[in-house]
Amino acid sequence: MTRWIEPFLEALQAERGAADNTLISYHHDLMDFAGQYNIETAGPDDIIHYLAGLDAQGLAPATRARRLSSLKQLYTFAFQEGWRTDNPAARIKGPKKQKSLPKTLSEDDVTALLEAAAITGRSHIRNACLFQLLYATGLRVTELVSLPLAAVQGDPRMILVKGKGGVERMVPLSPPSKVALAAWLPLRAAAQKEKAQSSRFLFPSRDPKKHLSRVQFFRLVTQVALKAGLDPSAISPHTMRHAFATHLLANGADLRAIQMLLGHADIATTEIYTHVLDERLKALVLEKHPLA
Repeated sequence: MTRWIEPFLEALQAERGAADNTLISYHHDLMDFAGQYNIETAGPDDIIHYLAGLDAQGLAPATRARRLSSLKQLYTFAFQEGWRTDNPAARIKGPKKQKSLPKTLSEDDVTALLEAAAITGRSHIRNACLFQLLYATGLRVTELVSLPLAAVQGDPRMILVKGKGGVERMVPLSPPSKVALAAWLPLRAAAQKEKAQSSRFLFPSRDPKKHLSRVQFFRLVTQVALKAGLDPSAISPHTMRHAFATHLLANGADLRAIQMLLGHADIATTEIYTHVLDERLKALVLEKHPLA
């Protein structure tokens, strides 16, 4: 019942350059369906019944829509490969996704986080570098933790980042992030020499062949948020990415430039930050206007 899944995932990776996290999500979604139905013989009624079950479990519309999307793509692949003569999910409409604005941070909140990172943990110089780079570049968390050492050697003004689908983009560094890098690089080199290791990553883990993991960085963000006196449940690496974009837009940056810096394929994805600013302006009027 699951023999179609691996070839489908391999095709996604080879043809679209799908990231590891994307493949993991597809695998999880399809295995969940395969645990209840035979993928090879399932019909439209089975898929509709499956989606109804997800709704009954209280899963969010976005999650149900993603599960249906995974099935649609699998069956499209199966049809193209000649494994099936139809796509049972083709005409099924999923739940409408609720549009939600990304959570962001004020400039004061970001300043507090940057200051807290510089005094958090034994590796506080590394931590300061991580947070300065994150806010200066708006990188996705995987892009940040997997940065190669070669990307920052030679005191660069810009770094080359490999994003989703293997698409590369250039991202400029801010003066504070360059200062943080200059402090971290000699310490990193000394630590590698002491351990007789040689890692190609800017932020190596204990295993020199691996980089700092996403999980480790998420934990660090929680620690830094607590040190800064902020609610850790409202802060994540992606929140910092949103802050990067929102603050640029608020200070007059061009939307197309922000799209390029964030690595968005479609500018419609970037446009959501204009709505974030609208909401902040509304809140400002409601809270600060003398007649509010």
